[in-house]
Amino acid sequence: MPMDARDIEKMIKAAIPDAEVTIRDLAGDGDHYAATVISESFRGKSRVQQHQIVYQSLKGQMGGVLHALALQTGVPEG
Repeated sequence: MPMDARDIEKMIKAAIPDAEVTIRDLAGDGDHYAATVISESFRGKSRVQQHQIVYQSLKGQMGGVLHALALQTGVPEG
């Protein structure tokens, strides 16, 4: 059963309330997504740490229901 982009966004925002989340379905199959997550809470953290926070928010869905997620993270500019 594919995962809906809105569900991915809700899970990320539940764990990272201030996050700006953009989800794109890369293949149209509900299994391959690209996500951009921008959050002030990422400031001072390495890219690996930022990605770990996002993956933890998905509660083990990666590799199962959610097959692939191309992830970009960052902090707000300004």
